[in-house]
Amino acid sequence: MSEVTSWRLLIRALAAGLVAAIAILYFFGNGSNASQGDNPVGPRSNLSIETSTGVYPYQVEVADNDESRSRGLMFRRSIEHGTGMLFDMGMTRDVAFWMHNTFVPLDIIFISDAGRVVSVARGAKPQSDMRIPSGSPVRFVLEIPTPEAKRIDVSVGDLVRHPIIDAVAGR
Repeated sequence: MSEVTSWRLLIRALAAGLVAAIAILYFFGNGSNASQGDNPVGPRSNLSIETSTGVYPYQVEVADNDESRSRGLMFRRSIEHGTGMLFDMGMTRDVAFWMHNTFVPLDIIFISDAGRVVSVARGAKPQSDMRIPSGSPVRFVLEIPTPEAKRIDVSVGDLVRHPIIDAVAGR
């Protein structure tokens, strides 16, 4: 084999390795998903939370099937102020959430089928596998960026309104 052929083979091998490394970094983002390609922001709808300090509007994505509920806000590097995700659990039951592959701290608001806040978990720790229980049966769960729940003073009994919640509550 000539020296020129050896160099060509070496350059081709290095190029192939470089392409493979770029593909791995693109798809796995150095062990995390640096982009939101695996979990892009979906359509949003209006939601409001009525607390003792006022009525606060949000734009939320809805997770209403097994796939979207499992994915939730995973892999997102940021969540815009005034946005969140509403989970419709499909039935009223005890639930527990976790922060696996979730990179931003969240406030998790557990909501009854009547649209009333049942419990609030403030400042859920990113990437934690610790289970965060609802404490009692709920139909809906709302995730908003920390420290929103504290800022608007969300408390047990506060009213959450959204077309899906209102339909279930008969409003």
